[in-house]
Amino acid sequence: MHAADIHLDSPLRGLSRYEGLPVEDIRGATRAAFDNLVQRALDEEVDFVVIAGDLFDGDWKDMGTGLYFARAMGRLAQVDVPVFLLSGNHDAESVLTRSIPWPDNVKLFGTRRPETHVLPEFAVAVHGQSFATPAVTDNLVLAYPDAVEHHFNIGVLHTALAGRQGHAAYAPCSLEDLRSKHYDYWALGHVHEHEVVSEDPFVVFPGNTQGRTIRETGPKGAVMVTVEDAQVVTIEHVELDVLRWAHVEVDCTGAAADAVASLMRASLLSTWQADAAGLPLVARVSLTGETADAGALHDGVSSIRDDARAVAASISPDLFIERVKVLVGPPAQPQQIRLGDDLSSLIGQAATDPELAALLAEDLAPFMLATQTATGQSPDDADDEGLRLFAGDGDWTAVLQTATLALRSRLTGEA
Repeated sequence: MHAADIHLDSPLRGLSRYEGLPVEDIRGATRAAFDNLVQRALDEEVDFVVIAGDLFDGDWKDMGTGLYFARAMGRLAQVDVPVFLLSGNHDAESVLTRSIPWPDNVKLFGTRRPETHVLPEFAVAVHGQSFATPAVTDNLVLAYPDAVEHHFNIGVLHTALAGRQGHAAYAPCSLEDLRSKHYDYWALGHVHEHEVVSEDPFVVFPGNTQGRTIRETGPKGAVMVTVEDAQVVTIEHVELDVLRWAHVEVDCTGAAADAVASLMRASLLSTWQADAAGLPLVARVSLTGETADAGALHDGVSSIRDDARAVAASISPDLFIERVKVLVGPPAQPQQIRLGDDLSSLIGQAATDPELAALLAEDLAPFMLATQTATGQSPDDADDEGLRLFAGDGDWTAVLQTATLALRSRLTGEA
């Protein structure tokens, strides 16, 4: 079994702000997925397990996490299953990595140079080097030893290779660098999406075992690798996650504001029915398209969010709404709105007025910083809802454009 990026007990920030989310289930998901990993290894009677980095998560100091891992490894030790563990960038930050008394069946790769562990009963050689610091920018592969003759050689490495979107370029290397070592299988970690990069030799990212945020959608797990006569026969991605995240796009083109709830219902129902595993699902709903009611929708984000939560609850008690993003715009040729020429002109000019945007930045940027500091909120935690999203990003032109849409809607609706 080849796994990576487990991030045990990863602290999830900001979830308590979103009413209705199963916060405790989400917090415990990484541990529950790891329970599934251990049980699957036992059920399949695997010969050994490889964990290619980021078992832990940064400077998380809860020793209960380390004790939990030790107990889990004890279950594998009872049936003589060795575990080859490599420290990734998050493990290098962790005090747990340095303080846990590892069970005898856990072989932790050193940080000073590549190490090789040999399993003579299987004629397998496992090579790897752990991260000594959180940001390793050297090409570690160059120092890996040559393949051991007459053995199935596995290289373990925490890397984004030559680069993967959304992942820091740690331990950068090329596919040709990996091939130069003449190993039979490269067990990689760091990238949270499952990917078979190459089959000559096999170079595999298993992805993380449990999605932790809306950026990590779809099934998550590990890979089971079957080898016969020193040849890879099968690679199977096995699902270990206990809840999932999904993006749900709702096309509101031409729709009136009062039709949006039914459109959300159709899209959420389709997404829920497509989740064959039947796991709890946390969805982010994005309203897209062009509609004459764009201003009213931007102005009614809170009400739309409440509608989305009610719709989700009516579909299933295991369907939850993370956020609602209103991304709709007006039609290319919007209807004529009679506000009076002077007022209409002022509103139109405001949306693209650089001086007004600069004034907004001067007045509101310190306020946005103060609120984020007071709540301990990072940019990733910011509410993805209309004006606050744009203000948090410092996009004051977008703030003006969104606000003027809503202003026109209010003025014409109250006229």
